[in-house]
Amino acid sequence: MTRPTPKEIKPIAQIAGVPVDDEIATRISNSIGAAFEGFATIAGTLPFDLEPALYPVVQAQKVSK
Repeated sequence: MTRPTPKEIKPIAQIAGVPVDDEIATRISNSIGAAFEGFATIAGTLPFDLEPALYPVVQAQKVSK
């Protein structure tokens, strides 16, 4: 898990349907870079089920009592 560069952010944004220019890609990189650096020490140690993409799936499940 490394800090994303503007060069990496541009194609990801385009695939997501939100094309950005160089200035905006740089701003995105700078704003989320601190979070990547903060989690770098524990990267790869969290269980796979903590992947944020699964949150909507878990939230949509009914809770049985």
